[in-house]
Amino acid sequence: MRIGLQVPSFTWPGGPAEIGARMAEIGRTADDAGFASLWVMDHFFQIRGIGPPEEPMLEGYSALSYLAGVTRHVKLGTLVTGVIYRYPGILVKTVTTLDVVSGGRAYLGIGAAWNEQESRGLGVPFPPLKERFERLEEALQIAHQMWAGDRSPYNGKYYQLADPLNSPQALTKPHPPILIGGGGEQKTLRLVAQYADACNLFARMGVDVLRQKLDVLRGHCEAVGRPYEAIERTALNTVHLTPGGTTAADVIAECRTLADVGIQHLIVNMPNVHELAPLETFGREIIPAVAGL
Repeated sequence: MRIGLQVPSFTWPGGPAEIGARMAEIGRTADDAGFASLWVMDHFFQIRGIGPPEEPMLEGYSALSYLAGVTRHVKLGTLVTGVIYRYPGILVKTVTTLDVVSGGRAYLGIGAAWNEQESRGLGVPFPPLKERFERLEEALQIAHQMWAGDRSPYNGKYYQLADPLNSPQALTKPHPPILIGGGGEQKTLRLVAQYADACNLFARMGVDVLRQKLDVLRGHCEAVGRPYEAIERTALNTVHLTPGGTTAADVIAECRTLADVGIQHLIVNMPNVHELAPLETFGREIIPAVAGL
């Protein structure tokens, strides 16, 4: 099993003036510890469940480009970009740029978007869910076309690209892996099977629900003629390593359980990540212990 790190909050000691230096420390420490991936959210306001909207929130791709410059091995992505935030052709250029400047370490994490508050707040149209999913499918088609080097016009219901040129092309071949976030069984997992290289589910769903979601994904893969094993199965969870609280042994046990279900890549966020010690514990105890799962 691979272990990734998500950084969903930038509310750290020292305030905004210290965010850049602290984030660089986190990136370098995670890279040295052996984390397989490093993710930020693609949100513009802080989200419910983590903090009030007024908390500091960095723009995702600027943050990832900064992290690309202070890391060497870890893969980089948003968990996940809302499709409505950027025109798809520009999004492909953005992720391609991240892949090129990082030496081939980018993911395209994408989903249908859900945070109406930040969209309305910043003047981004927020169409109904059905339309957002239709836009997501068109964006996925555009990504595949541009990364294939196909410059023929794209004429969709929502997006029209007269010349989808993408130069330079991504270093990752055939393209940066596409990860779709969400566990919707009828639409999201069908899009994963048809267009994506990875799915992302919430570990907190529990073993039974995760198993059900992956069974549904397997069925969608069979329906479109795609090998199920071609899909990287990732899950997101929160881990709070503290004295007297969650231990490395607890995390290792959870990884074993998730691996038995079929999860291959556990992405964790940590409320105390800025202290760096939890990252070092992962590198010293957890990552080596779960590598063979």
